[in-house]
Amino acid sequence: MPEPGTTLALEDAVATARLGARIAPLLAPGETVLLYGPLGMGKSTLARGLIRALTTPDEDVPSPTFTLVQFYESDPPVAHFDLYRLTRPEEAAEIGLDEALDEGCAVIEWPERLGDDPAAWLGPDRVSVTLAEHGAGRVATVSGVGAWESKLKGLNV
Repeated sequence: MPEPGTTLALEDAVATARLGARIAPLLAPGETVLLYGPLGMGKSTLARGLIRALTTPDEDVPSPTFTLVQFYESDPPVAHFDLYRLTRPEEAAEIGLDEALDEGCAVIEWPERLGDDPAAWLGPDRVSVTLAEHGAGRVATVSGVGAWESKLKGLNV
């Protein structure tokens, strides 16, 4: 699980997508956004907001639940991974995680499927967002390692 970080209130899906859009311009090649939280917490909504901020506001961003990964041409290129159906961490390499990070950045739903040490599969610079229920809305706990320790200050969290 990610380290403790700053907690933000997200009153609805629009606020969740807006958080993704705020993270997007700070991403650089080789970096990863890790999205934690139970089913239905808004991981795909946050990913959609981030990807649309890097591509176009009307980009079709389906959840990669069945395809496992979707690649998008943007600057930097971004790959959206949903690892929920993985049974072994090694399967992440089989679906292109290494290549995605070599060429651009990655947004990963269910990063816990990478095993006890997701850092073994990822670069040194990553941001984690944990989504949880809070009253009628959600909260996002955001933390970063590597370059993201200082980038989060630019995110105003």
